[in-house]
Amino acid sequence: MILLGLYALLCVLPFVHIVASSLTSPEELLTKKFVLFPTEWSLDAYKYVFSTGKLLQSLGVTVFLTVVGTVLNVIFTTLMAYPLAKKELEGRRAIMLMVLFTMLFNGGMIPTFLLVKALGLLNSLWALIVPGLIGAFILIIMKNFFQQLPEGIEESAKIDGCHELGILFRIVIPLSLPSVATISLFYAVGHWNVFMSAILYLNKADLWPLQVLLRQVVLVTTGGLGDSSNWSSEFVPPPQTVRMAVIVVATVPILLVYPFIQKHFAKGALLGSVKG
Repeated sequence: MILLGLYALLCVLPFVHIVASSLTSPEELLTKKFVLFPTEWSLDAYKYVFSTGKLLQSLGVTVFLTVVGTVLNVIFTTLMAYPLAKKELEGRRAIMLMVLFTMLFNGGMIPTFLLVKALGLLNSLWALIVPGLIGAFILIIMKNFFQQLPEGIEESAKIDGCHELGILFRIVIPLSLPSVATISLFYAVGHWNVFMSAILYLNKADLWPLQVLLRQVVLVTTGGLGDSSNWSSEFVPPPQTVRMAVIVVATVPILLVYPFIQKHFAKGALLGSVKG
């Protein structure tokens, strides 16, 4: 317990340092290189970060991408993984080979950009959702999970007159909640942290997700090439304080999701599903 406690403390200390540094006054931060508990509290960094009205707009865009994108990801991944888990499916091996091929080879950035452009998805939030609707690695995880489910459960449901979709939504998915919660978290974190795709496909500042806008904040603060016209704050805090505040703003919301799905990681997938 002592060793685990020390290891947990080592994992928590960097984040505590980031939060404390973002709440520390500029004067104290200049004299101390490592802060765990500020003696002089200051919200100047957060006032500066929130001084633009575009932050809430970008936050709304990111929330939309995370919620809608994750729901669509889980639905399409599940609908593809469930039939591929059936050994009697014709062409199953060929489809899986195509899925594996995409994990090893891809067209590259320019062909992907041309494809998104040809589909008319440029300057649209769907450009950040549709191309990655099904993740090959996560699809394989779901397929393998479905294959581990006892066949007797589905056979019993068929005897009772349940069709395939009924088996999937009434039996398979409820038994697969730990796996569904896990892949949902993977997809959600990916959508929340989307950055490069947004830079490639979105030219309108109104469609920028949170990560792109926060990058702009850092550029303005450090004297980079960012456009400072969107920031109304006259006082510019030290760059280190702003960077810490940016990390907190970008990290805390997605961390709040963990407590709601934590129980599904520990819960057994087949607990109580088969008796006798």
